[in-house]
Amino acid sequence: MPKRDLTSWNSLISGLVKNGASSEALGVFRRMRCCGVIADCTTIFGVLSACVNLAALEHGRPIHGNVICNNLVCYNDFLMNSLIEMYCSCNSMAEAIKLFDEFMQKDVVSWNSLISGHVRNGDSFESLRLFCRMFVEHGLPDQVTLVSVLGACAEITALQFGISFHALICKLGFGKNVMVGTALIDMYSKCGTILCSELVFEEMPNKNMVSWSAMITAYGLCGKGREALSTFHEMKGSIIPDEGVFTSVLSACSHAGLVSEGKEIFHSMGKEYNCEPLQSHYSCMIDLLGRAGYLDEAYELIQKIEVQPTSDIWAALLSACRLYKNIELAEISAHKIIEMNPDDVSSYIALSNIYAIKKRWDDVERVRAMVRDKKLQKEPGCSFVEVDKVFYRFMVGDKSNRQTVEIYAKLKELSMQLQLAGYKPDLSSVFYNVEEEIMEKMLWEHSERLAIAFAIINTVPGTPIRIKKNLRICDDCHTVTKLISKLTGREIIMRDTRRYHHFKNGSCSCGDYW
Repeated sequence: MPKRDLTSWNSLISGLVKNGASSEALGVFRRMRCCGVIADCTTIFGVLSACVNLAALEHGRPIHGNVICNNLVCYNDFLMNSLIEMYCSCNSMAEAIKLFDEFMQKDVVSWNSLISGHVRNGDSFESLRLFCRMFVEHGLPDQVTLVSVLGACAEITALQFGISFHALICKLGFGKNVMVGTALIDMYSKCGTILCSELVFEEMPNKNMVSWSAMITAYGLCGKGREALSTFHEMKGSIIPDEGVFTSVLSACSHAGLVSEGKEIFHSMGKEYNCEPLQSHYSCMIDLLGRAGYLDEAYELIQKIEVQPTSDIWAALLSACRLYKNIELAEISAHKIIEMNPDDVSSYIALSNIYAIKKRWDDVERVRAMVRDKKLQKEPGCSFVEVDKVFYRFMVGDKSNRQTVEIYAKLKELSMQLQLAGYKPDLSSVFYNVEEEIMEKMLWEHSERLAIAFAIINTVPGTPIRIKKNLRICDDCHTVTKLISKLTGREIIMRDTRRYHHFKNGSCSCGDYW
């Protein structure tokens, strides 16, 4: 092109971003500036979109500076919203909040960017507080706002808030909206109320691929693999499944231990649907085979992957190695993950725990020394419980709650009652080389037990207890929670990093398979 004007540069940048070439778009922007062409709002919007796609804060900040230098913000609210979205997408919430607070003409897009940004960056509580503030300062939400706050409720298992939002959704006329309905399905399932998910799904007048996938995922998370398969086959009658649907149904098979069914679906992807498996599908298959105990077959499948397996694939195998105490494959998996991500503390911890189960304490100390040398931080166990729409957080061994004395007294009472019923602690769930008495004490200080005791003290007998835990529930806590559900006549719905557990009358919905 002999003469390149601003319009041609903008067209090229926009086209690259729309076609997934965000890095190239930023390169074109740099060339444009070198040629002395001054950006306008269209240019900035395009390159900010590229920064959002790449989470490229190092590029986004200078672009913000360019906006200020050229005084573009003064007359373009749309651009200001784009800057807020960029900072949220780059996990720079402090800068997003500062920009938001300085923005005098906030619209629903501004609020949505900040609310969804908090959800994406793991601060769902703040997103709910922002929603309340928006309701007072701005007015009614739109469907994007509602989807975001439902996602926040799903993340922290805030069922009572979710129910309130559902009522608001119906009042505002969004009850038949596909996007909002799909978010409701997700929220109810992640709060352990799969029947409500089913009801929302059945009442949706129009279902798209995402709706079907959400319902399949919901069944999978709640351990209803057969229902997930039935929904998948029903969907195929009207919609050809895409990669996301296959991920959902394979994950459901994994949670339910449906090995042969999962294999059949996996092999049908390329043969029947011309949909070549992605790394995410291989990860599901490794998880499926590993959970079922087919570790060698899972390892063989990894070796057949034509491209380099991702760390998620090796993490799935490592998790299975912990379940079945396979040190040889655990070492291979952990080393592969560490090669790709040397700062992934979870792989060190998983390997250390497997050594501890086998009582190889020298190896445990060696791995822990590596963690200390790298100055990596292990995520401490943490559980949230909702009582009367207020959330309470408990850490391992927490004594900060004002009812600490009552909580530990209740735990001692429960411990004595369970021992009389024949309970014996599984000390393999403690990964420290200490006396058995200390091991048992450590088990009773796990965060989920503190949360359960607190909820029992502060709710009416028979009230269901809902807990969100940031780590996988240990074997002994799983056993204890089953026994407590029978002893107290309580339903205990617990979400950990692996799945949802619905404890009732001494049994768990996962069938002890998680």
